[in-house]
Amino acid sequence: MGDAYHKDVKAPSIRPMVSKQEMLRERPDLAEDFEALDETFAVRVTRTFWDRMDPTDPNDPLAKQVLPDPRELEVQDGALLDPVGECQRVPIPWVVHKHPDRVLLLMTKRCHLYCRFCFRRTHDPSEGLDPTAEEWETAMQYALNAGASEVILSGGDPLSVNDKRLEDTLLRLDAAGLTVRIHTRAPVTYPKRITERLLTMLQQVRSLWVIVHCNHERELSADVDDALRRLSASGIPVLCQSVLLAGVNDDEDTLVALFEALVRRKVFPYYLHHTDRVVGSHHFWVDAEEGLRLYERVRRRVSGLALPRYVVDMPDGTGKVDVSSAYG
Repeated sequence: MGDAYHKDVKAPSIRPMVSKQEMLRERPDLAEDFEALDETFAVRVTRTFWDRMDPTDPNDPLAKQVLPDPRELEVQDGALLDPVGECQRVPIPWVVHKHPDRVLLLMTKRCHLYCRFCFRRTHDPSEGLDPTAEEWETAMQYALNAGASEVILSGGDPLSVNDKRLEDTLLRLDAAGLTVRIHTRAPVTYPKRITERLLTMLQQVRSLWVIVHCNHERELSADVDDALRRLSASGIPVLCQSVLLAGVNDDEDTLVALFEALVRRKVFPYYLHHTDRVVGSHHFWVDAEEGLRLYERVRRRVSGLALPRYVVDMPDGTGKVDVSSAYG
């Protein structure tokens, strides 16, 4: 069976990515710094995401997430190259091992779309954008023999790799009796990735969870709804991680609307991440005390089903803790 997803992405007539020329036509104010920003961290926006945002508005909550900002080039006190302490927990390339019961595999550095606040924008697990066959086999052997009960497939976006490699990975992990988590933004940034072949593949894994990433209700367009519905209808549990971002979702009404919209789509709001202080992202940072006050207001308005944990991934590499215990 052919890989319909990759045929689609590569077809020049479809053009699923927005060109630099189109971005600058809508935002000519970015022209002077665009090359430097793109070199620092690649600018990549899918057509479907572009169609949901107002690219002419610098304050549009979707555009802010994906279009570069000249402030990314500024030096900011408190900014970190490794904001969640992953580099301290990399036993071999393409593996992060913070907890005894979980191993994280970085399947690729590639994403369909690059979020400007990405905490891995400076992470460099190896020289290439993808592991070599030898590197990946070594990473897989580590995961299979680490004594963990869960393996998290991350990246980049694990759904940006081809079906053959993804299926081989899933079947090997499943055969070892491991629970698999796929951390992906693809259902939101490129919902056509949720093909029938992918769904069939995912259904083969006995214990599999899909964790999506969505930060604003406007990201939930009709094609995203369809992708999420098909995942849920296939018996695959879907959870969501969101990031608290200044100028995007740092107000009560926006977060309430997002979390309730997710629940209506059978997606459980799992984590609300406090903003990671990665270099180039200081214009997204939210003060922890402000975040705690905001979270308390949201807590009073939504049910427990619609309330994620508000967590921070600690810079020392020890993992996530509640913001209330880290800063309260």
